[in-house]
Amino acid sequence: MADYTPRLKALYKDSIRAEMKKQFGYKNDMQIPKLEKIVLNMGVGEAVADSKKIRSAVADMGLIAGQAPVINKARNSIAGFKVREDMPLGCKVTLRGDRMFEFMDRLTTVAMPRIRDFRGSNPKSFDGRGNFAMGIKEHIIFTEIDFDKVDEMWGMDIIICTTADNDAEAHALLKHFNIPFPDDSSEEKTNG
Repeated sequence: MADYTPRLKALYKDSIRAEMKKQFGYKNDMQIPKLEKIVLNMGVGEAVADSKKIRSAVADMGLIAGQAPVINKARNSIAGFKVREDMPLGCKVTLRGDRMFEFMDRLTTVAMPRIRDFRGSNPKSFDGRGNFAMGIKEHIIFTEIDFDKVDEMWGMDIIICTTADNDAEAHALLKHFNIPFPDDSSEEKTNG
């Protein structure tokens, strides 16, 4: 079991690093951007009215991520929203290492193709420092979730953090990891 390497991790080591070095002309291998972490966040505003919903969201997030999520609690009381201090309002998971590569593989090969009316990831969703964020409206696109047992659809934020210094490098890195961007399909149409 110790000699198992995720497919995308091996791909990164074998080919993506060399392609990135050639494309951007890095002088040192340590300059080549890599994936740092992936953060999954699920906000459950309905938990204000029904505390069982947060347990359902935490269970689903645990299945998707493969590790136990942390419950986010309200910092302040907001009377207008019926929120009290320390009330659970969502959950999050930070993936690193092999679990991060496994999740990225499942996201690009299984989950993204199952998104309805998907036209590619928004290339404007970079933050200027090499990190990419995307939102998903329905968590049932992941095969770990049993569609028959779902009582409610949850939205989810996925933040992919890289060591890239700018958006161009991060965009190129994520393109190598098969994150679809709309400009990919337009290039294929003109070339093909």
